[in-house]
Amino acid sequence: MNYEQARFNMIEQQIRPWEVLDNQVLSLLAVVKREDFVPAAHKALAFVDMEIPLPPHANSSQCMLAPKVEARILQELAVQKHEKVLEIGAGSGYMAALLAHRAQQVVTLEIDPVLAQTARDNLQRAGLYNVEVRIGDGSATQSLQGPFDVIVLSGSVAEVPSSLLSLLKIGGRLSAIVGFEPVMRATLVTRVAEDAWRTTQAWDTVAPRLLNFPEPSGFSF
Repeated sequence: MNYEQARFNMIEQQIRPWEVLDNQVLSLLAVVKREDFVPAAHKALAFVDMEIPLPPHANSSQCMLAPKVEARILQELAVQKHEKVLEIGAGSGYMAALLAHRAQQVVTLEIDPVLAQTARDNLQRAGLYNVEVRIGDGSATQSLQGPFDVIVLSGSVAEVPSSLLSLLKIGGRLSAIVGFEPVMRATLVTRVAEDAWRTTQAWDTVAPRLLNFPEPSGFSF
């Protein structure tokens, strides 16, 4: 397989048409080798417009998001070199790798110990040492030492918990995919003051649920 040609095609045929036009993001996608973060059994799918399942396959949320979704999230967050980032859902470590190239420090949480070790190994092989992979439940924020400039939820939630929003610095941004299938909204929340947040929902997508985040109870009649 010609990985460089496949990477070029991914950027030009999937990502750029999806309104990802930031040259810094596009250049980063050309540099970070996505195939090195894909399970060996799925390497041929590294650049395909789809979610890629991750071992140990304990639940459906264990996947890499589609490349265009990752790219657009990265573009909208506009991470800066001095910023500290929290990611919920490390997966294979690919999104953390992209974030690490742009941030000062990345802390990424992974609830599955096997996946956490996979992410550590992948990030180490990629030569990225400003990322800390922690085994932890992203829905339980008590142990997290904020504040953070950027928070990324690499999966979907029914709603963004206020406990995560409180970890943002003023001026900080949180990205999450919010809602219910068949339509969810890519949501960007910016903390504009001590007790004020601004929310924008620019595009639709779907993504597997992050584990243990609250779901609204069903209606009763």
